[in-house]
Amino acid sequence: MLIREQFLECMSHAASTVSIVTTNGPFGRAGVTVSAMCSVSADPPSLLVCVNQTAKSCEAIRGNGVLCVNVLRDDQFYISDTFAGVIDTEDGDKFSCATWKTNKTGAPVLDRALAAFDCKISSYVQSGSHLIFMAEVQAIEAGSGHPLIYAERAYGTPLKLDSFLPERSLSTDREVVNIGCYVTLGPFFMPQVLRGFLQENAGVQIKIHEGDQDTLVAGLESRRFDLALMYDVGMSSDITVSPLTEMEPHVLLAAGHPLTQLSKISLSDLASEPMVLLDIPPSREYFTSLFSSHGLEPKIEFYSPSFEMVRGMVGNGLGYALLITKPANAMSYDGKALTSRPIAEKVPCGKVVIAHLTGQEPRDPVRRFSDYCKHFFKAFDRQKE
Repeated sequence: MLIREQFLECMSHAASTVSIVTTNGPFGRAGVTVSAMCSVSADPPSLLVCVNQTAKSCEAIRGNGVLCVNVLRDDQFYISDTFAGVIDTEDGDKFSCATWKTNKTGAPVLDRALAAFDCKISSYVQSGSHLIFMAEVQAIEAGSGHPLIYAERAYGTPLKLDSFLPERSLSTDREVVNIGCYVTLGPFFMPQVLRGFLQENAGVQIKIHEGDQDTLVAGLESRRFDLALMYDVGMSSDITVSPLTEMEPHVLLAAGHPLTQLSKISLSDLASEPMVLLDIPPSREYFTSLFSSHGLEPKIEFYSPSFEMVRGMVGNGLGYALLITKPANAMSYDGKALTSRPIAEKVPCGKVVIAHLTGQEPRDPVRRFSDYCKHFFKAFDRQKE
């Protein structure tokens, strides 16, 4: 094997974050996916970015003298593939795959990036096939979430090492079942499910793991989770699902909001109102799609990955929210009164499922837990009728 091929093979094992480096100016707007990016100094704040000279954006970055390093979240892999030329947009413009804004330098800043570093290029040097740009940071925008990781020629997301350490609190004489729960479904359903299941299966130890949709899928595929209670969205053939129930979305408003005078609220009535968006996949895509499917666009004022933070913002009059799960207590975490109303238009329901890895023969306690969930949700649906 040639040294170049050995180098590429061995470097594929070195994990790195994924960023979109963008620029705009006299040499035009351009962007490219990079994994070769690192900090240089905090005094002054500066970065090092490597860009292949054959990339069309390389000349634009050099000519414009500015760039923005947009660090991607783990659910933004499609943006990476778009700017890497793996997938195409309908209009041929890579930038149409996401929403952009600008900061100090005029380089495009990705909306809801994990982090964005708006920079002026201080110097650059050629090294082999790449130009190495030294860039001084002019402005920073911080987001939330987990970084998109690239290693072994595939995308991934980081997991804490303590997730794989033995649980000292677990009894060695009880069989453990690992259950993944979508973060908003877990608190609403899982305590009741656990109480009923453990009354009949005292010899089983249940370990609960909460996460967003991507985390749950990754947990199933890595065999970290035996089962996952989640939404039936974006599943691959590697995941087998059993339907449990369907839940209708509702509009959450502060008590006394003018729209609470309506028995049902139209999406067109909401489009001009400030929205507080539950910013976790797939909830954010689902709720915004309700508007786009009716030719509308919501006016999103706040984003939060926390269910209770969203409810608190709504209770304090900062906007409305669309949610699926509806706590029994119509009160925000800080004691503000909340009111919910159904959506006037016919919209798709959230489909709740219990999922497991395809082809994996479930252990007996895993099978029993899955069967109990199906029994529980049949009773839940009867109560809704």
